Amino acid sequence: MIINKQEIIKEYATKSGDTGSSKVQIAILTKKIELLTKHVQKFKKDTSSRRGLLLMIERRRKLLSYIKKKNLDVYSEILSKLGLRK
Repeated sequence: MIINKQEIIKEYATKSGDTGSSKVQIAILTKKIELLTKHVQKFKKDTSSRRGLLLMIERRRKLLSYIKKKNLDVYSEILSKLGLRK
């Protein structure tokens, strides 16, 4: 249940040392969202975690719309690789 950021960065980085590109940020956020979703389903009254989850989802949505405007091929690649739907 622990996020291994280094593996995610290695998989989605465009070059070595790339830790802040939109692709990497979306991949890390997706993993965090998956973990936090399981937590919120188990602890239904944990409103602060639910709010954090909603903020992460919104941040990922904004990054995805940015990538969609910049490069549609990268956008479709990320969606298929992460298993997201749009």
